[in-house]
Amino acid sequence: MRSIFRHEITVLEPFKQQLLQWAQTHREVLVLDSNGHQDAHTSFDLLVAVDAFTSLKTDQSNAFQELHNYQQATQDWILGYLTYDLKNNVEKLRSRNFDGLEFPDLYFFQPKKLFLLRGNQLELHYLKLCDDEFEADLGEIESQELNSTEVSNALVIQSRIAKEEYLIKVNRMKEYIQQGDIYEANFCMEFYAEQAQIHPLETYSQLNRISQAPFTVFFKNKAQYLMCASPERYLQKKGLRVISQPIKGTAKRFADPELDAQAKSHLATDAKERAENIMITDLVRNDLSKTALPNSVVVEELCGIYSFKQVHQMITTIASQVPENCPPVDLLKTTFPMGSMTGAPKLSAMQIIEELEETQRGLYSGSVGYFTPSGDFDFNVVIRSILYNEERAYVSFSVGSAITSLAHAEQEYEECLLKANAMRAVLQ
Repeated sequence: MRSIFRHEITVLEPFKQQLLQWAQTHREVLVLDSNGHQDAHTSFDLLVAVDAFTSLKTDQSNAFQELHNYQQATQDWILGYLTYDLKNNVEKLRSRNFDGLEFPDLYFFQPKKLFLLRGNQLELHYLKLCDDEFEADLGEIESQELNSTEVSNALVIQSRIAKEEYLIKVNRMKEYIQQGDIYEANFCMEFYAEQAQIHPLETYSQLNRISQAPFTVFFKNKAQYLMCASPERYLQKKGLRVISQPIKGTAKRFADPELDAQAKSHLATDAKERAENIMITDLVRNDLSKTALPNSVVVEELCGIYSFKQVHQMITTIASQVPENCPPVDLLKTTFPMGSMTGAPKLSAMQIIEELEETQRGLYSGSVGYFTPSGDFDFNVVIRSILYNEERAYVSFSVGSAITSLAHAEQEYEECLLKANAMRAVLQ
């Protein structure tokens, strides 16, 4: 179904920028960049997919079944996103809060052209109907004159929840915890700008320079954009092995090496942060067990500390083995939404989140990723992200933190502001 062409890149960084700039001429674009973060789970350095041959766009109802049918029918590379509000397809829930972005609940596309970069080796996966275009495309990409447009958005950023209201809501969530309704919940708030005009690619490039995260995404579907600097993997399947890597626990980075080391050490031993992480680890273990072979769910690393440009993070890796006949989409449906963005127990946490938050999450705290022709997949968690609906001139980014019985509302508010720094810096 696809032809694979190989090409060696002599000067890497200009080519990456040229490829991204060339991709903008297409209506559908998805870019996944690992930013040089390499571990045992990394499949490539950069993936760029353009130009939908087929696509799936649907609302919450029956979304996972439709995605299953689409994935089985194509048996090809398909790429796209799941919004948080697909929770309503998994549980008997509703989303009633304000939505200023109005993205489809689920969108995937089968690209005509896909580029995979590993080191300086480029693979071009072209549908047969585009075979005769790859040489011309390479020539066009490598002849791109890079634009040096500076981002000067200067937007007026507003908060959907004022600080005083945020503190009240966090304390209300703690009351639910004290009553035994939940152990933990992820509480989020939106920052937004109306009548906004931004340059999506340049905004993405600047966000990526600031963050250099391992699960970075640029997504374009006509006038809808996602610019994502996520450090978190939601779920990956390679063969019969599945892993999830929830993040719970955040600490600020410092320019002074001694202060930075202290912050990292404090995070590793912080009782509240470890409790948050371990609660979600138990939730993810339970989710993975729904599809796993008996006794195959294991915690491979508990509360590991990893450093990124903006923050230190506490990350746990949980793995399982699944039967050969397990449909790939079932692995997503039985674990969605990811526990790090809900809380525990998951259903009660989602009900309370819906009550206390002011904004429909949409793609924020959803997931972006891909399926391969063999049914393997890799999906991130959409956090540290800017969303833009060009037609509505609406820009949005949201941040959140985990609320437990040990949470202090003022500190949770400060953690949210810390997480918002990169997006605010780019937009203002």
